[in-house]
Amino acid sequence: MSVISLPQGYLNKTSANRFLAKEKAMPLIEKLDLPLLISALILLCLGLVMVASSSISIAERQLSEPLYYFWHQLSYSVIGLIAGFIIFKIPLDFLQKTGPILIVISLALLALVLIPGIGKEVNGSARWLNLGIISLQVSEFVKLATVIYLAGYLVRHNEEVRTNLSGFLRPLGLIFIISTLLILEPDFGAVAVIAITAMGMLWLGGASFFQFILLMLTMGAALTLAAVSSPYRMERLTTFLNPWADPFDSGFQLTQALIAFGRGEWFGVGLGSSVQKLFYLPEAHTDFVFAVLAEELGLFSVMIVIMLFCFIVIRALMIGRRAEKRERPFTAFLVYGLGIWLGLQAFINIGVNMGVLPTKGLTLPLMSYGGSSLIIMCIVIAMLLRADYETRQHDRAGQNKRNKRTSVGGGS
Repeated sequence: MSVISLPQGYLNKTSANRFLAKEKAMPLIEKLDLPLLISALILLCLGLVMVASSSISIAERQLSEPLYYFWHQLSYSVIGLIAGFIIFKIPLDFLQKTGPILIVISLALLALVLIPGIGKEVNGSARWLNLGIISLQVSEFVKLATVIYLAGYLVRHNEEVRTNLSGFLRPLGLIFIISTLLILEPDFGAVAVIAITAMGMLWLGGASFFQFILLMLTMGAALTLAAVSSPYRMERLTTFLNPWADPFDSGFQLTQALIAFGRGEWFGVGLGSSVQKLFYLPEAHTDFVFAVLAEELGLFSVMIVIMLFCFIVIRALMIGRRAEKRERPFTAFLVYGLGIWLGLQAFINIGVNMGVLPTKGLTLPLMSYGGSSLIIMCIVIAMLLRADYETRQHDRAGQNKRNKRTSVGGGS
């Protein structure tokens, strides 16, 4: 197991000023990890196409505007790209300082969304805050804030996490509070993502095997209790085992998704030619956009999308590993957490669409319809790009120092 050690020093003021001057002078294209950026943009653009295709029928019927959801998703994409550009300009050291503030804001938002009249209820779940031009799905912001906070916590209390039970349990108390508030919405899928992401980060932070087993048992017990305490959650958990037992009621979503996969075969029935999106597949443009993609573009396109997600996650882990070797612990923890979160959420959504996991109500990152999810995921990609850029700059600074020492030594 890899354990990240704390840095032994920081750049002095002069070297920091030189770093900022070089950063301003460097063209933007040279700052970016182009393979990572291009992969994310492909998923974003493909998501726009599939949202347009999968939502035409429902938008025409409900709103008399076939491209209503597409135009909204395009607007969210523009906002997300602008937000990502702004976040990319912010040093990660600043994000490290804002972690505690973000987690306090998250708890306040989770409390607000539960207040009748303030929280916006959709399909029986109060997960949104109406901000006027956009509705904020609080759980998406909470996921990001939790990762940032945990990354900072693991830097500040690295030794305690590795050696003392108290240092290990403190963040679990926070996760428990967050999970309780999310279950009250209810948003069981977000609880699962946050809990598993936290487990992964604490493991990478050096938690002992005993502590990790304790964490797994505690999280497993909490998730099991949350599942069995609600009839609709138990129905979701059991239906996916045999959706054909009740294909017109509890198993309707999953059976329709499986039919979509079957119709798509290798190369699909053609873009826009899906039958399942025509009022058969509920939430076709949100939770089940991947099933529509499988039907219209086929297994070949499904494999491309899966490979793109795998590439982004692997790229994130590689960036985190490089940051770890350069003794940049916050960057490493942050990138590991973001990579685990993005990969886990994509895995769950795809698994639900393919019938190997119970329905969770989680969007497919960068592709499903939803403003909050799309904007937050654009910010996540921007943070990964920033982490890669800062790590490469650190390498350049170290190389320059070595070159100077070599030239001085040769001159003497």
